[in-house]
Amino acid sequence: MAKQSILGRVTQLAKANINALLDSAEDPQKMLDQMVRDYTNNIAEAEQAIAQTIGNVRMMEEDFAEDQQAAVEWGRKALAASRKADELRAAGNVSEAEKFDNLAKIAIGKQMSAEADVRATEPNLRSQQDVVEKLKSGLGQMKAKLHELTSKRDELIARAKAAQATAQVQDSIKSIDILDPTSELGRFEDKIRREEARVRGQAELAESSLDAQFESLEDAGRQAEIEARLAELKAGPVDAATGAPELGSSDDHPSQTP
Repeated sequence: MAKQSILGRVTQLAKANINALLDSAEDPQKMLDQMVRDYTNNIAEAEQAIAQTIGNVRMMEEDFAEDQQAAVEWGRKALAASRKADELRAAGNVSEAEKFDNLAKIAIGKQMSAEADVRATEPNLRSQQDVVEKLKSGLGQMKAKLHELTSKRDELIARAKAAQATAQVQDSIKSIDILDPTSELGRFEDKIRREEARVRGQAELAESSLDAQFESLEDAGRQAEIEARLAELKAGPVDAATGAPELGSSDDHPSQTP
C-alpha cells in the first residue's frame, strides 16, 4: 500500500472533518474537543493501515530471507553432490558419479531459481521498506500535531472566548453609538435653554410694561399740570400788552374808591 493512499486519505478525511467543524462551530471548546477526537480516530485508522502495510513488508522480508537461504543451501548441496561425483569417478564408479553429477545439476537449478526470486523481490522489498519508513515518519508528524493541538487546546479556547468577548463589547459599543444617551441629554439641555429663554423673555416683557406704566403716570402728571395752569389762566386778568396773566390779583391790590 502506497504512502499517499494511506496518509493522503487520512489527511483528507481529517481536513474534511475539521472544515465541517469550523463551518458549524458555535462553542469553541466543544469544537476543539471534537477536533481532537476526530483527529485521534483518524490517526488510529492510519495506524491500522500502516500496521497492515508493515506486516506485509515483514512477510516479504521473510520470503526474501528464505529465498536467500534457499539459494545458499542449494549451492551447498550442488557442491556436495559434485564432490561426491568426483570421488566416485576417481574410484572408477562412473555410473554412480554420473548420478551425483545429475543431483548437482538439479541443485544448481534450484539455486538459480532461488537467486532469481531474490533478484525479483529485492527492488520491490526495498521500495516497500522505504514506504514503511515514510509512513512511520508521517504518522509521527500526525501524532506530534495531535499533541500540539491537545497542548494548545486551552490556549485556543481562551483566545476564542476572548475574541467572543471582544465582539460582544464591540456590539455593545455599536448599540451605544446607535442609542447614545448623551444625545438625549443634549435634547434635554436644549429644552431647559428654551425654558430659560422664555422666562427671560417674560421678565423683559414685564419690565417693559412697568416702564410704560411709569411713563404713563408721568404723562398724567404733566397733563394735570397743564390743566391746572389752564384753569389759572382762565381765572386771572391778562396783561393786554403781553397776553400773560397780570402779576397779582384784585385781592392783592384792592381798587381805591374815587
